[in-house]
Amino acid sequence: MSIHEHNHTYKTIHDFHSHAHYGWDNSLSPITEVSSGQTVNYEIIEASGGQFTRYSTKEDVANINFAKVNPVSGPIYIKDAEPGDTLEIEMIDFRQLDWGWTALIPGFGLLSDTFTDPEIKIFDLKNRNRAEFLHGIDIFIKPFPGTMGVALAEPGVHGIVPPRQNGGNMDIRHLVKGTKLYLPIFVEGALFSIGDTHAAQGDGEVCGTAIEASMETTIKFTLHKGKTIKEPRYEIPGPPTPEADSQGYYVTTGQGPDLHEASKKAISYMIEHLIDTYGLKDSEAYMLCSISVDIKINEIVNAPNYLVSAFLPNSIFKSFKN
Repeated sequence: MSIHEHNHTYKTIHDFHSHAHYGWDNSLSPITEVSSGQTVNYEIIEASGGQFTRYSTKEDVANINFAKVNPVSGPIYIKDAEPGDTLEIEMIDFRQLDWGWTALIPGFGLLSDTFTDPEIKIFDLKNRNRAEFLHGIDIFIKPFPGTMGVALAEPGVHGIVPPRQNGGNMDIRHLVKGTKLYLPIFVEGALFSIGDTHAAQGDGEVCGTAIEASMETTIKFTLHKGKTIKEPRYEIPGPPTPEADSQGYYVTTGQGPDLHEASKKAISYMIEHLIDTYGLKDSEAYMLCSISVDIKINEIVNAPNYLVSAFLPNSIFKSFKN
C-alpha cells in the first residue's frame, strides 16, 4: 500500500505521484483519514513534479510542462472537521534532502520582463546546514513546505499557484521545524494537501523558485473545534533568522505608488549591487536574491508612495573572494 499506518498516531504516505493533484477541488476523494493529534510523514517530490533531475539543463527549463508544476499530495480527511473550525499543522521534521534546483523560467518571476532566458542551478544538499551557491557563497538550509492548504467551499478546480484564503502556495519561509500553521476550514473533513518543499528561500521568492527539493516532511494535525479564522495564521517559537542576522545586512530600497513596482526596484538595485560588488552574472544575482534576500514593507501609510527594502544577509559571503 502507498499509505502505511504504523500505529494509531502515525501514518506514512509514499508514492507521491499516485496522490498528486494540481488544484484545490472539494470533490476529490480523500486518500486517507486522520484524527486530531495524529502525525503524518510525507515523501514529497520537488515542484517540477519530477521533470527536473540533478543533471537538468536550461533546455529542460525551456521545455517544462506547466500543467505538471507544483503538485500537492492529498487530500487528507480530518475526522470531525467542519466549516468554521480551524486546523493546526505543526512542522515536526524535514529529512533526506539530497539535491535541489533553482531556475529562471521564462514568463515567471518578479523581473520576468527583464530575465527572459531560461537558466537552472543545481545544488548539493547533503550538508544539512549549508548549500554552496558559488565558491565562498553559502546558503543556509532552512527546509519548509511552500504549499499547504485545505479545500475551498466553492466548487470546481482552483489553481495551486496563487495563495488563497485556504492557504495554498504561500511560500512562507518561516514555516520551518517547530512552527505551527493555522488554516480556516471550509468543507467537511477539511481535505488537506501539501507539496512544494523548499530547502531555502528568501521572503518574496522573487525569481519564482526557491531551492526546490524533494524531502520527507512530518507534520502533526490538531483540530480546533469552534475556533474560526478567516485566513491563515502562523506561530513561530523563536527568532526566525538567527543565522542570517549574525553578520548584518546590505539593504536596497524601492519606492513608488505600487508595492509590486517598488519591490521590482528594490530587487533590481540589489542585483546591481551583487554584480558590482561580487562579480556575479545578472542571472546568478537574480537567483541569489530569490533564495536569500528578504523583501520587507517599511512604509505603507504615506501616500502616494510606499517603501520596500531588500535585505541581503552578509553572513552568506563569509568566505567570498572576488
